[in-house]
This record gives sequence, C-alpha cells and structure tokens, in this order.
Amino acid sequence: MPFLTEFLRETIPPAGIVRLLSLSNLAKTAGHGILMSVSVLYFTRIVHIPADHVGLALSLGAAIGMLGGIPAGHLADRFGPRTITIACLFLLGVFVAGYALVTGFVGLIVAVSLALMAESATDAARGSLVAGLIPPDERVRTFSYMRSVANIGIAAGAVAGGVALYFDTKAVYLGVLILGGVLFLVSGAAYFAVPSVPATAQMGMRLTAVLRDRPYVALALLNTVLIMHITILTVALPIWITTQTSSPAWTYSVALILNTVMVVLLQVQVSKGSERAAGGGRALRRTGLALAACCVLFALAQGRPVWLAVLLLAAGVVAHTLGEMLQGAGQWSVSFSLAPEHAQGQYQGLFAMSVQLGTVATPALAIFLLTHLAWVGWVLLAIPLALAGLAAPSAVRWAQGTRARFTPQQTVIETTS
Repeated sequence: MPFLTEFLRETIPPAGIVRLLSLSNLAKTAGHGILMSVSVLYFTRIVHIPADHVGLALSLGAAIGMLGGIPAGHLADRFGPRTITIACLFLLGVFVAGYALVTGFVGLIVAVSLALMAESATDAARGSLVAGLIPPDERVRTFSYMRSVANIGIAAGAVAGGVALYFDTKAVYLGVLILGGVLFLVSGAAYFAVPSVPATAQMGMRLTAVLRDRPYVALALLNTVLIMHITILTVALPIWITTQTSSPAWTYSVALILNTVMVVLLQVQVSKGSERAAGGGRALRRTGLALAACCVLFALAQGRPVWLAVLLLAAGVVAHTLGEMLQGAGQWSVSFSLAPEHAQGQYQGLFAMSVQLGTVATPALAIFLLTHLAWVGWVLLAIPLALAGLAAPSAVRWAQGTRARFTPQQTVIETTS
C-alpha cells in the first residue's frame, strides 16, 4: 500500500537524530500538557490564590520570563548549544517541580517567572542546537516532526492532568506537578545522546547584536501578531462558544480534538515548500489570511441555530489549524534561514521572545474585544492578522537584501564554497 507507506513516512519521525529530538520534545510537551490542565486550578483551589491574582502572576511571569531568550542563545553560541540546552531543561524541570512549594501570590510570581525564563532560554538554545545538527534545508521538516509529536505529548499530559482533576486532592495535584518537572528532566537528558555542537560565536560579538538587525526584528514583530493563533484557540474560542453562541460547551472539546488530529497528521505535509526564506514568507502570508478567515467564521456563528453554529465553528477551527501549521513552518523557515550561522542561538532567542510576547499581550485584548464588541471583536482581530501576513513576504525580501551586512565575510565564503 504505497499511500499508507508514504503517509507513515510523513508522520513518524525518521530514525536517528530527528527521532531523538522528537522524543525529547514529546517528554517536554507532555510536561506542558500537565501544566496547562492543572496549574491554574491547583493555585486557585488548593493554594487558595484568587483567580485574578493567578492571571496577573501568569502575565507578569511571562513578561519577565521572555527576557531569558536572547542571553541564553548568546551563551549557546559562545559555549556550545547542547550543554546550555540540557542545563535550561534541567532548570525548567526543577522550577516546575517548585510549583509545589508555592504558598502565596508573591511566591507564584517568582516560580512562574523562573519557569518561563527557563522555557524561553530552552527554546533559544535548542534552536541553536538544531541548527548545528540539521542541514539548513532539513530544519523546517525536522521542526514539523517535532510539532506533530508535540500535540501527542500535550494530549498525553492533559490526560495525566485529568487524573488530578478527578481526585481533586492536594497530594495528587502535587504528584502530577512533580511528574511534569520530571518529564522536563527526561527531555533534557535525551540530549546527552546527540552529538555535541561546537560554539559558533564570533570574537567580540555583542549580546544585543540581533537587536541591530532591523529586518529580522521586523519579522519577529510580525510573528508576534501571527502567534495570536494560540490565544484564539485557548482563550478566545472557549469564551466565545460558551457566552456568544448557541453551541453546547462540549463543542470546544471537539475543537481541540480536531485541531490536535490535524496537526499530528498534516504538519509535515503543510510545511513543504517552506524550506527556504522565500517559501517561509509565503507561508506566513497564508497564515495571516487563514487566521483572518477563521475569525470571520467564528464571528458568523453568533446568533445562528445550533447546527449552523457548530458547522461554522468547525470550519473556523479547520482554517485556524491550517494557519497554525503554516505559521510554524514560516517561523522556522525565516528564523533559521535569515539568521547568521554564527549567531543562531541569539537570533532564535529573539523569535522565542516574539512568541512569548504575543501570548502575553493578546489574551486580555481578545477577551475585552469579544466580551464588549461581540462579533465586531473578531473582525478587529482579523485585520492585524491579515495585514501581518501580507507584509511578511516584503519583510523577508528586505531581510534577504541585508544579510551580507550581518554575516562575517569568512562565514559567507564557507557557506557558498
């Protein structure tokens, strides 16, 4: 059955480094799935921190935590990315397990800030490591496998978290949170099995060198807008379904399942054609248009009969998931292709910051727009998404025209010989 063989080849990570990277990511995202499913309820129900204080602590922690990306990437460039990646994941595991020690609002801010700083640092260092292990034309495909496996990990972690929610006792919550921390340690330990990658930083390279690369910074800011797809799925959609449509609340669970299945099965396929920067720019353009379309479809579900509302919401989730997969492909493509090879860690750190900035800034905005303006709020969300997507190819061309300015001459000679 050639079709089945080809399908499995496009879904299962190939043996070797790519499979090892994917398995490490499976453990990491399973830890995330646990945190997503239990952390807020643990802090509100067991530690008795008011819900609005928990939300504030998470926002402050994310804002502080994103500052770890560029410094960690710089360290990865200077001292080698494998060691820094392992250290960051070990710290992440310790800090997540430290959630069990939180007893109040201030402690929660500290714990979340440390954990999210380690998370941002991990993404930057791991990006540098992947750049050193995987040839340029294979990086998008590698991250596609990792994203596909990540959705399985999050689902598995959510199931483990569901056990804690079922028993709803402090002991079980603590056990599951510590399990999440252990999974991050396992993810870090997996990198001992990959080859070491040498340091690449040029002599005298500054910590803030990436911030002087204005075209690259512009692409990171566009990515901050497009990464809004996370907020749309995890924050805006459940509120919209339960308060502004006739659809039953379980519709959101179906939406999450549909999203997960699509990403697991289709991420590698959708990412094809994005291996180089120009293809990444096109993927980001399609991202903006797909996400804008999903916003319009969600808006149309207001005031409709149940069957039509569910149908429109399902169509919106399909459009959203297509945009999510394209955004991943576009981000991986432009962030790696346009970064100097000697500074991949620092440059990946900026894109890690762009992701966290988008997830910090947009939840409150989305909730305000949808609760006060109803369907108009979706339209107002769609406009910047479409504009960011349309601007991406031009930003990529701008960046391509300036690469010689940010790449040492000897590096240019090496990569073109």
